[in-house]
Amino acid sequence: MHTRICDMFGIEYPILAFTHCRDVVAAVSKAGGLGVLGAVGYSPEQLEMELTWIDEHVDGKPYGVDFVMPNKAMDVAGGGDPSQLRAQVQEMIPQEHKEFVDELIDRFELPRGEVQPGDGGMGGVVGWIPEVAHRLVEVAFAHPISLVVNALGTPPPDVIELAHSHGVKVAALAGKAQHAERHVMNGIDIVIAQGTEAGGHTGDVSTMVLIPEVVDAVGDKVPVLAAGGIGRGRQIAAALALGADGVWMGSVWLATAESDSRPEQLEAYLRATSSDTVRSKSYTGKPARMLRTPWTDAWEASDSPGTLPMPLQNILIAPANQAYYRAGRVDEFFVPVGQIVGTMNQVRPVRDVVFDMVEEYIETVERLDDITGAE
Repeated sequence: MHTRICDMFGIEYPILAFTHCRDVVAAVSKAGGLGVLGAVGYSPEQLEMELTWIDEHVDGKPYGVDFVMPNKAMDVAGGGDPSQLRAQVQEMIPQEHKEFVDELIDRFELPRGEVQPGDGGMGGVVGWIPEVAHRLVEVAFAHPISLVVNALGTPPPDVIELAHSHGVKVAALAGKAQHAERHVMNGIDIVIAQGTEAGGHTGDVSTMVLIPEVVDAVGDKVPVLAAGGIGRGRQIAAALALGADGVWMGSVWLATAESDSRPEQLEAYLRATSSDTVRSKSYTGKPARMLRTPWTDAWEASDSPGTLPMPLQNILIAPANQAYYRAGRVDEFFVPVGQIVGTMNQVRPVRDVVFDMVEEYIETVERLDDITGAE
């Protein structure tokens, strides 16, 4: 399973793991892959704590950080102060949307309470605002990271330049071949081709179709990672057969022993089938794959005012978000996961998951050798 991704980072397996959990980052990197911490939910101070912990527990292995820096972001001032940012963005949210969220809190019998401080009540997306995202980037580059990833489009030119000046590789997700071509033109080192099967923000082209299109478009210039519906060794073999140099996985780590998934979320993952996910704008304002819940259904109903653009939607629903957490009912709200959830049927250590993938990959390649008569 050795590819140019392995050479690029000095890792044993071309398996990159996206996760919001620092324990999973460290466990994947120590198992031979490369863990990547999703930073969007953190303040700069919180990110500093998380990365310091990873530095102390990753045994010198490489790891990366994933940011969310949309190409089109709202223009706000405030010097990055969360309380000022909150006041400004609240003025951008229509009253009918606020009333709809308020009605949903009553409809679903959720406990009311003030939006708690931490990110100024921004619903966990303060990092989407450019000036704050850049502060997170500055924090990350003070640590020995090997990779930065932008989940929504090409990162700003200054971020790419800063990364390269630190010897850090830059990756970005693409849902179409045109996106991948644009990334490469702007100086990206790795393209992550993510099919619609993936959890979180994703497009509508399937992985099987997307990977060869992206590889044909940019694979001779930069390595391509396959993402979307991948969580088994057979799927890794398929991704490499389609021309990818490795895989980018997120959902499969949500049901591992090291994951910080809440108990109700974990139970939802374990009982779900691959048909239980939907692409919904109800959480962030952009299509994201998650489990279908009463919350996602409510935003598709005829009485819904419709979702707002990113990041206003997530800021809008912050009161409901925290109410669901207070009630211990997050499984009825936002449970992000890809269609691979249908095979996430037990909780296992990250190391076991990685090694099982490698073993199944080897078995798959040997089977194909038998079919083709290769020696």
